[in-house]
Amino acid sequence: MPKPTAGGPIECFPNRHPDRDYEIRIVCPEFTAVCPRTGQPDFATLTLTYVPDARCLELKSLKLYLQSYRNRGIFHEHVTNAILDDLVCSCRPRRMTLVGEFNARGGISTAITATYPAAKSRPPRG
Repeated sequence: MPKPTAGGPIECFPNRHPDRDYEIRIVCPEFTAVCPRTGQPDFATLTLTYVPDARCLELKSLKLYLQSYRNRGIFHEHVTNAILDDLVCSCRPRRMTLVGEFNARGGISTAITATYPAAKSRPPRG
């Protein structure tokens, strides 16, 4: 696991344009974790889109952080949200969305989208 920074587990660097809203898109096509039920590998493409504030994510540190999930048993929904939480903690963006598109296994594929700031929760329909 990479060295943690004061804000989170991914190293960051100063944003040279903090007065401007601009979008950064990072695609990680080789994400791997393990299904906690079957022990089989889960493969995904992670697409991160964010508007930085004072700091930007450092890519090598991000790569090492994502590789730390390679042998970890974790559900698709949880890993997508856990990664988003760590990314937000690390760089404190204005906005951030993480999409995990998991490859099909058993004829079913999964896409998980997690967003910060989170949308307001709606009460359950009655």
